[in-house]
Amino acid sequence: MKALDRFYPIVDSAGWVARLVGVGARLIQLRVKDRTDAEILGETREAVKICRETGAQLIVNDYWRIAIEVGADYIHLGQSDLDGADMKAIRANGLRVGVSTHDEGELERALRLEPDYVALGPIYPTILKAMAHPPQGLARIGEWKRRIGDIPLVAIGGLNVERGKACLAAGADVVSVVTDITLNADPEGRAREWIAATRS
Repeated sequence: MKALDRFYPIVDSAGWVARLVGVGARLIQLRVKDRTDAEILGETREAVKICRETGAQLIVNDYWRIAIEVGADYIHLGQSDLDGADMKAIRANGLRVGVSTHDEGELERALRLEPDYVALGPIYPTILKAMAHPPQGLARIGEWKRRIGDIPLVAIGGLNVERGKACLAAGADVVSVVTDITLNADPEGRAREWIAATRS
């Protein structure tokens, strides 16, 4: 299995996927919200095509049936997504699985599924969405990593390049970012900064 790249941006369209693989991103999550199933299928199919052509890995958020249909590499499931996910079908179709966690109970639930990575967040306050959980802080990263061992740990939430480096130093294997890229005046330039910081 190909190792996860340490820079993990999350975007909402195949157009964004193309922009980021164009500057060297190798691991991208497609998180499409508030669109019709047909639109989500189309975006996901196009994103998978782009990633196949460039050797990048695509992680599909939530829509596991679509991920199976288009042959994505990974599915990412939040805790609420787990309730309706058919894990047997997901695994039978060769999909690898990442799971979000915010507290001990969620981590225990995730580990029972033998995930291919575990995400912890938000590490810092985030502007992306109202979070039910307070910021985790850097110390929690080391705690989680000790608990999960060799399973890759993804840190997410309120990250910029400097905070991302701190997360890696604290024990995260991968750092995930949304608005520091998508709301940046120069998203491609910012992605290059992230790549330089995480691959050095």
